[in-house]
Amino acid sequence: MIYDVRQSTTYHYASPVTVAHHMLRLTPIDRLHQRVHAASLEVTPAPVERTEGRDFFGNRTTEVVLDQPHDTLVVKVMARIAVEHGPPGDAKATPPWEKVRALAYASADLSAQSPAHFLFPSRQVSLDPEIRDYAASSFPAGRPVLEGAIELMNRIKSEFVYEVGATTATTTAPMAFALRRGVCQDFSHIMISGMRSLGLPVAYVSGYLRTVRKPEEVRLEGSDAMHAWVLAWCGAETGWVGLDPTNGILAGNDHVVLAVGRDYADVAPVDGVIIAAGGHRIEVAVAVVPVG
Repeated sequence: MIYDVRQSTTYHYASPVTVAHHMLRLTPIDRLHQRVHAASLEVTPAPVERTEGRDFFGNRTTEVVLDQPHDTLVVKVMARIAVEHGPPGDAKATPPWEKVRALAYASADLSAQSPAHFLFPSRQVSLDPEIRDYAASSFPAGRPVLEGAIELMNRIKSEFVYEVGATTATTTAPMAFALRRGVCQDFSHIMISGMRSLGLPVAYVSGYLRTVRKPEEVRLEGSDAMHAWVLAWCGAETGWVGLDPTNGILAGNDHVVLAVGRDYADVAPVDGVIIAAGGHRIEVAVAVVPVG
């Protein structure tokens, strides 16, 4: 599937911002099942400094500095991306989760794709005993790792309430678990915490989800969504598998990857520092349009 992706993110500030320094992770990346044919990122007002780069995990970054007063910041992204997932493998054929745990801890690979980086606590995902106990019931002795991960994904989907506004971007996995509600970021953090607490490597993914509508429904510009899901490492042969605990599905051709990290803090689309008084509000519009 080939998509044209368009995103517009607008920050409205209560008072003028005099100086701003932002790190943007809004340019999609090539992955195993994804190829970026073209991508552009536009910032208004125009930054006085702009630096393109890559972070440790290979995510594309754009660092910008603005030194003129502004009460609105607009970031627009346009990209053409091909996503092609093959049929999912047999979850029952994946190794027992205990074997995957042992392989991950024994790995000497320290490249960006190594499972070793996704075993330990991170800024928003602690190894929480309550979440560990919750996850453990999906991983009885000898169970194939992907089979257990799918069950845990489905339990989170059915047992937690999706509620916009119940949490914030800085909510941690234990906080969301205690609330039993949240959004895609929180559901992903809970799944990551549960599996990491059992010694299994899991990464956080930020990206887009194409909204599939009925044929008679009109597609509205900007009506798709930014999204989050997880990648679980299922051994060297199977590799990384995407699971979406918000929707209870394996990641497929409707999932477009922006960035991969240990948790949301690693892949925040817009991060940085501003000098201003007062608050702000954000408007985000996303369109993921199939073109072939």
